Amino acid sequence: MANSSNEDPIQLLKRFGAYLTLKISNLFSISFDNLNSRSVGTVAGLAVAMVLTWRLLRTPTANNNNNQRRRPKRTVANAASSSSSAGAVNATTVATSSSSSAVEDSRVQNVVDEFFQPVKPTLAQVVRQKLCDGRKVTCRLLGVILEENTPEEIQKQATVRSSVLEVLLEITKFCDLYLMDRILDDESGERVLSALEEAGVFTSGGLVKDKVLFSSMENGRISFVRQLEPDWHIDTNPDIVFQLARFIKYQLCISPTKPERSASNVFCSPSFEQFFGLVDRN
Repeated sequence: MANSSNEDPIQLLKRFGAYLTLKISNLFSISFDNLNSRSVGTVAGLAVAMVLTWRLLRTPTANNNNNQRRRPKRTVANAASSSSSAGAVNATTVATSSSSSAVEDSRVQNVVDEFFQPVKPTLAQVVRQKLCDGRKVTCRLLGVILEENTPEEIQKQATVRSSVLEVLLEITKFCDLYLMDRILDDESGERVLSALEEAGVFTSGGLVKDKVLFSSMENGRISFVRQLEPDWHIDTNPDIVFQLARFIKYQLCISPTKPERSASNVFCSPSFEQFFGLVDRN
């Protein structure tokens, strides 16, 4: 309906223009000799009417062209708005997917870390490693297994150090262990054996009383060790350790400081249990 109503004035203007054209052609068919002032005025009026008609006809067309020119801008604006909205949505989607991917990567990394986390070795594995799979061990009692440090002290009492029991019992499971020291009388020997028995050293089955050796002289340990030919000897006396270095494969000297004379096959540690890492494990 709106289109038909706009077309009616246009048709009228076209018809009026055709009428004017006909009149002009009739006027130009008259010779210029017969023109008078009235005829000249008529021609001028027709010219003005033609100009006005042309402007009226041109205006709707120009308006239509302007509208057509404006529509693409709106379309472009709408497209830009749509593209920006789509871009924002895509950015949000990418951010969300990136966040989800980061969370998944973190979970996967945690699983991998837990799977490849280094397994803490057992005490048995540590003992075997430290002793280099040695099968025979000789060890001094005073200052290593016992709280007491001199033969005079064990004439009064003998106490097994609780911190060494776990390692000591572990050694007896796969090693032939011999304990030895110097005593001043037989009662001291009996006192030491009673302390070891009360601590449960003999109940494990790896150590028996016959493997606890006593001598009346300090150098008696050197004779015991050389006869037994162990893989390891553990002592607190640097002189004895030094004398045995060329006969024994490995030795452990229990001392707060490293001996001045030390061979390449001699290890040093402040305590028996610390050498086997028992302090660090606790």
